[in-house]
Amino acid sequence: MQTDPGLDGPSLAPLTGGPARKLVLLLHGYGADGDDLIALAREWQADLPEAAFVAPNAPSYLPGFTVSGRQWFPLDQRNPAEYRIGAEAAAPDIDRFIGVHLTQLGLNYCDLALVGFSQGTMMALQVGLHLKQAPAAIIGYSGLLPGLDRLGPLHSATPPNVLLVHGSDDDVVESYHSQAAFERLSELGIPTQIKICPDVGHWIDAEGLALGASFLRKTLAV
Repeated sequence: MQTDPGLDGPSLAPLTGGPARKLVLLLHGYGADGDDLIALAREWQADLPEAAFVAPNAPSYLPGFTVSGRQWFPLDQRNPAEYRIGAEAAAPDIDRFIGVHLTQLGLNYCDLALVGFSQGTMMALQVGLHLKQAPAAIIGYSGLLPGLDRLGPLHSATPPNVLLVHGSDDDVVESYHSQAAFERLSELGIPTQIKICPDVGHWIDAEGLALGASFLRKTLAV
């Protein structure tokens, strides 16, 4: 799949071998790269055989890394202001990447799902909630909603469907962040589901994978 010159990363064509009817964008976490999340696509392909999957690499490396270890934005202070400012600054690259791929595939925003893990969840929510045309779905694993206290009405008349999944034992991004996001999104009338997985840390377990597959099948109407 041809990519936006600003971002690149691994992708998987539809399992059917035919044209893509849906697009799933996978956004990796801090210190990882696109190869980390394209593994989700391999788990989900059988459930979404007409979907194309793409997992762009974040644009910059962590300090001291030159081969792997990427970041959507630096994490130095790890506070709400840094998350909001960083996510806002990183969003345009992903916006353009989405636009290029939808155009190439002849798809619309209603055919799009954004999936993120950790810092990638911050980006999936930042981008997906601010698009002028909402995606069909956003899934956020083990992350948080940047700018939660500033989030107002969406640009799109039809909001995306959101699923938040978090491990109860996550000590990197604690699960209360997803609970706070769930409450804020629900207040704004955005259809949001949440699952706190017991005895799970900062990773995606089998239950989380299955929930994601089911949610995508439903929201992408496949």
